[in-house]
Amino acid sequence: MTEHPLAAAVKPLVDAMGAEVLEPGEAAADDVVLSWDGQDVLAVRLPQLSDSLDHILAALQRRHGMPLADLDRKAKQEVVRVLEARGAFSVRHGVETVAGALGVSRFTVYNYLNRENASKNA
Repeated sequence: MTEHPLAAAVKPLVDAMGAEVLEPGEAAADDVVLSWDGQDVLAVRLPQLSDSLDHILAALQRRHGMPLADLDRKAKQEVVRVLEARGAFSVRHGVETVAGALGVSRFTVYNYLNRENASKNA
């Protein structure tokens, strides 16, 4: 059996989010069922918000081609900007998780955030 075109089309998005693809009949109330021409094709189980942060950090690490802790200060500041735009700091323990991934203190992450917000307001 060949893969449905809808499944192939949404796979990069599902992978980037860290979601899971299921058969439509396996969908729970919180899952998203996707249809094609009126027929249920697949269901997507979205990750918990805290798991999403781990997937975002892993994607950023892949993009940079090295552990985030090995980046220079300017690159780490850019990572913090990207994470702030993606809502990473609204997740419980988000600052701590990001600080650990970057190999810096929470205080440093807050400094990066404050510096970014100050430049926006200037």
